[in-house]
Amino acid sequence: MNTNLQTPIDYLKGVGPNRADLLRSELGIHTYQDLINLFPNRYIDRTQYYKINQLQRNNADVQIIGQIINLKDAGEGRGKRLVATFKDDTGVMELVWFRGHKWIRESIKLNKPYVIFGKTNWFNGVFNMPHPDMELLEKHEKNLRSAMQPIYPSTEKLSSKGITNRVMSKIMQQLFLETKGRFEETLPDYLLSELKLISKSKALLNVHFPENQELLAKAQFRLKFEELFYIQLQLIIKNLIHKSKIKGFNFEKVGEYFNTFFNEHLPFDLTNAQKRVLKEIRSDLGSNAQMNRLLQGDVGSGKTIVALMSMLIALDNGFQACLMAPTEILSVQHYNGLLELFNGLNISIKLLTGSTNTSDRREIHENLKNGKLNILIGTHALLEDSVEFQNLGLAIIDEQHRFGVAQRSKLWHKNETPPHILIMTATPIPRTLAMSVYGDLDISIIDELPPGRKHIKTVHRFDKSRLKVFKFIKDEIAKGRQVYIVYPLIQESEKMDYKDLMDGYESISREFPMPDYQISIVHGQMKAADKDYEMQRFVKGETQIMVATTVIEVGVNVPNASVMIIESAERFGLSQLHQLRGRVGRGAEQSYCILMTGHKLSEDSKTRLQTMVNTNDGFEIAEVDLRLRGPGDLMGTQQSGVLNLKIADVIKDKNILNHARYYAQTILKKDPSLSSPENKVLRHTYAQLSKYKNIWNYIS
Repeated sequence: MNTNLQTPIDYLKGVGPNRADLLRSELGIHTYQDLINLFPNRYIDRTQYYKINQLQRNNADVQIIGQIINLKDAGEGRGKRLVATFKDDTGVMELVWFRGHKWIRESIKLNKPYVIFGKTNWFNGVFNMPHPDMELLEKHEKNLRSAMQPIYPSTEKLSSKGITNRVMSKIMQQLFLETKGRFEETLPDYLLSELKLISKSKALLNVHFPENQELLAKAQFRLKFEELFYIQLQLIIKNLIHKSKIKGFNFEKVGEYFNTFFNEHLPFDLTNAQKRVLKEIRSDLGSNAQMNRLLQGDVGSGKTIVALMSMLIALDNGFQACLMAPTEILSVQHYNGLLELFNGLNISIKLLTGSTNTSDRREIHENLKNGKLNILIGTHALLEDSVEFQNLGLAIIDEQHRFGVAQRSKLWHKNETPPHILIMTATPIPRTLAMSVYGDLDISIIDELPPGRKHIKTVHRFDKSRLKVFKFIKDEIAKGRQVYIVYPLIQESEKMDYKDLMDGYESISREFPMPDYQISIVHGQMKAADKDYEMQRFVKGETQIMVATTVIEVGVNVPNASVMIIESAERFGLSQLHQLRGRVGRGAEQSYCILMTGHKLSEDSKTRLQTMVNTNDGFEIAEVDLRLRGPGDLMGTQQSGVLNLKIADVIKDKNILNHARYYAQTILKKDPSLSSPENKVLRHTYAQLSKYKNIWNYIS
C-alpha cells in the first residue's frame, strides 16, 4: 500500500479544508485510500449520440448534438423559466431552466454546435430537457473523458454545497495523476493467473474511468473478489486462532446422564438431522478446543432437545450448564420443558429471572457456587456479577441476535477457562449471510421436522372474505381448537395501530359473544402481570381466542392452537410472518395460517405473501427476505452495520462469495500462517488491513 494512500484528503489538489470536512462528514472519506475505495453506484454510457427524431418517451439519459437557435422567458412569478429552442438536422426540442437564468443567458452561444446531455420529458407534443449538461462540441472532443461516465454516491448536503458528480470525477482524476495510477498489488500471482484477474491498478483505473463495458466488468469482478476474499480470510483465521489458542474443557466421556436419558426418557426418536448435529457437538466438546457453534433450525425442528442432550454431556463430565433466553416468557418455557424431560433423572435445575425473589436468589447463588445446582436457566439475569458458577462447562444462548456482543462475552468470563458456547436461533440465516457474518463460528443446521408434524396450510385472503374467515374460526373452535389473531404494532404508527387493535377486538367480541366464547387480549401497553395472566388463561384453554400484537412472536407454546390469523399481513416482514406462523402447528392437528390484507398491495408485499403461501421452509423464506431487504436489515438493529461493503453485494455476488471462501479455505489449509514466499503479498496486505482497518473493517 503506497504510504501516500494514507495521506489526509485535505492535501489532494482541488479539495481544500472545506471540501475535506464535507467529504469526511458526508461520505466518511478521510484519506486518499478512502477516496480510491469510493466506487461509483452506476455508469452512464456516453458513447452514443441520439437524433431528436429517435427520442423515446422513456425518461432515459440521452446525449444529442445540435444548436440553440433562440432563447425566451416563459411563465410568471415562481413558475418563471428560461426556454431555449434546440435543433439538429432531424427536428426541434426545448431546453428548460428554472433557475440561474441570468448566468445561462450570458454564457450561451447561439447557433454554435453543442453536446447536451440529460433526461428528456414529453410535454405538449414536444420533447424538453430540464437543466441539461452542456458543452461546446469542440471542447467536448478535446476532453479526457471515459465513454462510460461514473456516477458517485452523494448526499443532499454535498450537492447543495456544489460538490457535484463532475467535481467528484475531477477530484478522482487528480488522485490518479498524483499516484500515477500505480497501486500496489494485493493478491498473489498464482491467484491472478488461476482466476484470470486483471491487476489491481488496471482494476481501479477501469472501475473509475472505464474504457468500455468489458473492462468495467473485469474490474468489478476483480475488486469484488478481493473484498470478499479478505473478509473470508479474516473470519477463517479468527476461527483457526480461536481453535488453537482458546483451550476448552475436554468432555471425554458420554456417561450415565446422557445414556439414561437417551435410552429411557427420550419422548420420541431423534430425526437424522438431530443425530447429525449432536455428533458435530460431541466432537467439538471432546476436541480440547472451546466450542463456538451456531445451531440453526426452523421453529419446531427440535433444537431444545439437542441443547438438553448437550447439557447432559457437560453434567456427565462433572460440569454445570446454563441456558440464557432473551425474554422471561421464553426462559420460563424452557425451564418447564426441561423440568418435564428431566423428571426422574435426579438433576438439580433452577430458573433465574428479573422477578425471582430475594430468598430464592440467595439460595440459587449459593448452590451454584458450591456445585449442588447442575443447570441454571434464565434471562439477562445470568450475566450479573453476583452469579458465580463452580465450574460452568457449557453456555447455551437462545436467539442470540437479541443479545449484544458485550453481553455474550460476559458469559465467557464466568470461568478461568471459557465454557463451550452453543448459540441457537430459529431465525434461519441464509447461507451467504451466515458465511459472512458468522464465518468465525461453526454452523450446524437442523433441516427436517420431527415425524408427525403436519405442514401448516397458509392462505392469503382479502378483507372482503372476513365473514368466511369468521365462520372457519367458529368451526375450528367447535372442534376444540384455539385461535390467534395478530395485529401489527409499529412504533411510527403506534396510535393508529392501537386503534386498529381495539376496533378489531370489539368486532371480534361482537362476532364471538360471551358466554359461548372467551377472548384474551395482549398488547404492549399492558402491565407485565396482566399480560401473563391473559397468556396463562389462553395456555390453560380457558379462552379460545387470543387477540394480540406481536408480543407473542417468540416462543409461546400452545399445542392446541391451530389457527393463526395475521391482520394487515402486508405490513409485516417475511421473517416476522414466518415466526408468527410458527406459533401454530405444535400439536398433531392440521394447522392453518390466514394472511388478511386489503386490496392495495405493493410488488414487494405480493412477493412476501406469495412466498408464505408457497413454502414452509425457513431457509427459502430467509433467502427471499434477504433479496427484498438487503443484509443490514435482516440482522436486526444492533448489527445493522453488519456488512458495510465497498463494492461487493452478498446477495447479487453470491457466487463470487462462494469462490472467495473456497480459495481462502484452500490457501489457509496449505499455509495456515501465510508464511510461504508465494503468500507474501497476502501476509503483507492482511497485516496492513488489520493495521489501518480502513477498508475491510466491516464485520461487527
